[in-house]
Amino acid sequence: MVNVSAFRGIRYDLAQVGSLSDVIAPPYDVIDPNFQESLYKQHPANVIRLILNRQEPGDESGDERYERAARYLRQWQREGVFFTENESALYVYHQQFDYAGQTFVRRGFMGRLQLEPFGEGQVYPHEETHSAAKADRLKLFNATKCNLSQIFGIYPDESNDAQQLLESAIVGVTPLEATDHLGVLHRLWPVTDVKVIAEVSSAMADLPMYVADGHHRYETGCNYRQQMMEQEQIGPDHPANFVLTMCVSMNDPGMIVLPTHRLLRGISPVSVDQLTSSSSDHFELTTGPTGADSAAEVWEEIEVEDQQGTIGLFCAADDQWVLARVNEAGAARLQEIASDQSSDWCGLGVSILHRLILDDLLGLTDLPKPDYVHLVGEVVDGLAAGDEDGAPYGLAALVMPATLDHIRQISQNGERMPAKSTYFYPKLLSGLVINPISQ
Repeated sequence: MVNVSAFRGIRYDLAQVGSLSDVIAPPYDVIDPNFQESLYKQHPANVIRLILNRQEPGDESGDERYERAARYLRQWQREGVFFTENESALYVYHQQFDYAGQTFVRRGFMGRLQLEPFGEGQVYPHEETHSAAKADRLKLFNATKCNLSQIFGIYPDESNDAQQLLESAIVGVTPLEATDHLGVLHRLWPVTDVKVIAEVSSAMADLPMYVADGHHRYETGCNYRQQMMEQEQIGPDHPANFVLTMCVSMNDPGMIVLPTHRLLRGISPVSVDQLTSSSSDHFELTTGPTGADSAAEVWEEIEVEDQQGTIGLFCAADDQWVLARVNEAGAARLQEIASDQSSDWCGLGVSILHRLILDDLLGLTDLPKPDYVHLVGEVVDGLAAGDEDGAPYGLAALVMPATLDHIRQISQNGERMPAKSTYFYPKLLSGLVINPISQ
């Protein structure tokens, strides 16, 4: 049973900060040092000081930034920069954005999701996590005693019943609005009607929840709860049992999944001959156009085919694109070398790319983490500029994204997808509402 409940959120007082756009930020893990610095300058109370406090001169252990974040939070609460909601609420959250010449609105709501270890209930992960990121977030949890950013959960609801209950409740109500650095318009409505909240919680109770983004924060929530249970007895309603979650129906019209393309670092430029000699038995290989700037033409063909097993590869040694379509022998080979994985997992484009092409056929194991980009234009720009050190990329790959159905099936298999199998656009804002996790 999935338990989604209302909570008394901590929010910015716009009378104190002015524009909400000035104090919000994207998730911490997509913020580089230059963007971090610009957010620091944007407003003295920007949420960046909480979610990703920077190192300062005189810091010794590196942990001082977590305590600074906690001090900012307490100070802003004392000064009235933040206020706590008078009543428990669910927070309706819309994101209006443009993609591929169309305007979309993704609708969801934020509440507290009851934590349960993955594999023991109705909350499912879909990607692997890393211990360093969880250790970082746990230090921030312990310092601030708050969820400063939400996880992103998706659930199947063909009629969008749960969301419609909330949409009816906000008719005619003026939202809070913020526009982010990418031009995405974010709207927020607190809903405090006890009857509506109860109906939404009831509608969600029998639905599975898949973690689309924020796996590290979810697992950190579980670790924080375990830590609290070891330190003191906490009852079932203690806020440490929950994590701030954005809930979006998988059937919402604004719910789209974008691709994550790869720029491969740390390898010598791959040639067409090298690719052909290693992979021709397992793929149908078709020579495409020359030049990195032909990526859009290659991607258009991949999108039209709409097959996970069709991958565009840029062979840097020859300045040549190759379309690789996995055949029966390739599918059988991947199932052989990944015998512990399901056929669903083996059918993913990212699985075919990493486990079959890179690891097995080309023998490119233990590579540095690729540079991940989402737009075809970013692939072209990356190939022209090289990596962060100016070194050329040896290979680039255009790969189809996993679909929502893939997420559901593979998650229910008890498996996790390779890293960066999905990209959910747009990212959720930090700074709209904060969830306290202490009493």
